[in-house]
Amino acid sequence: MSASLPRPGALRSLAAPFLATLAALAILLSLGVWQLERKAWKEDLLRQIEARAHGEPGEVAAERDWPGWRAAEDEFRRVHLEGDFQADRLIALNGLAELRPRQATQGFYLFVPLKRADGSLVMINRGFVPAPLRDATVAALRAAPARASVTGLVRAPETRGWFMPENIPASEHWWVRNLDDMARARGLERLAPFYVDADSTPNPDGWPRGGQTRLALRNDHLQYALTWFGLAAALVVVFAVFARSRLSRRS
Repeated sequence: MSASLPRPGALRSLAAPFLATLAALAILLSLGVWQLERKAWKEDLLRQIEARAHGEPGEVAAERDWPGWRAAEDEFRRVHLEGDFQADRLIALNGLAELRPRQATQGFYLFVPLKRADGSLVMINRGFVPAPLRDATVAALRAAPARASVTGLVRAPETRGWFMPENIPASEHWWVRNLDDMARARGLERLAPFYVDADSTPNPDGWPRGGQTRLALRNDHLQYALTWFGLAAALVVVFAVFARSRLSRRS
């Protein structure tokens, strides 16, 4: 006995579901491929960060190059610079730090402009201080000698996200590492378009604590890619079961 062939009407009834499935399949596969491309990009970025952050310290970008400065080409580079801290223009920015494994501490990152020999300014994130120690640490920084040398990592300023509070300079509430806001609030001219995270070299009183830069970026793109490819495979199976059931009923 030969197997009965599907009727033409039964096949026509599958045309629309087939086209819809094909379109969804193309989208799912393209998302999976995109995540694999993102994975390769992220791995390359992590290699760049590793090389920049652990290389010999160089000079910060010259002021003449600031208009064309790009984070993609310079961020996380290790640099060394000297100048005079303008501690009277310090900004205490709200934040968290993991001073102990898996334990976040509420406190502040202390940003202080450093005036270099040519008169230009570079904002320095001197490090983190727990909230109860903020006032004493700020007073100590303002009383300390202004002359200093700093080694750290170049960082790009932040833009405020949807769920991030807005900076309110009038009441000294700072949440976003926005250099334009800082420059306006403190009357800073010739300020670099980047800032520098100071390294973990201890400060005289132990605070603020530098070296808080997070170099490990999340790289879950392979997991996301497998999820999209898995959904694509599941879609094929679902359509196959649906088509078989439809054809069986109409044969």
